[in-house]
Amino acid sequence: MAKSRVAVTSSVPIEDVIREVRGQKVILDIELAVLYGVTTKRLKEQVKRNPERFPVDFAFVLLSQEVMNLRSQIATSSWGGSRYVPTAFTEHGAIMAANVLNSPKAVEMSVYVVRAFVQMGRELQSNAELTKRLDTVERRLGQHEVSIRSLVAVVRELIAPPREAAPRNRL
Repeated sequence: MAKSRVAVTSSVPIEDVIREVRGQKVILDIELAVLYGVTTKRLKEQVKRNPERFPVDFAFVLLSQEVMNLRSQIATSSWGGSRYVPTAFTEHGAIMAANVLNSPKAVEMSVYVVRAFVQMGRELQSNAELTKRLDTVERRLGQHEVSIRSLVAVVRELIAPPREAAPRNRL
């Protein structure tokens, strides 16, 4: 399946705005608002009006240290000078935001957001499986290393010149 390359702005693909925070893939409110064709203020307003739809595993406000970490990672931050702390939306939170906004563009774009999250999840799973396989191979090599060294020692003994036997006393 080809990656969806929907752009948040004219030059930024959606995969580039999905970040990892607290071990979860998230998209920040300012970028989600651009995607859904609404202002960040409107998006945050709808989240505040519908708190029961946004539990912490759907959306959460970033801690100041997380904001600093993200700003240091993104040299040209699109939200660098704002006065509010960004809200991070998980895949489920992004879908819920499209539902509460209920604009045609939000509904349309939510499909692309979900596809991007799913694709990134698949890639992460694939990397985890590859890492697991490499660990298994490494363990097996470690186990075989002892056997190989023993085999080499036996072969060296076999190809070594015979030792001269001590002369025997004749009767």
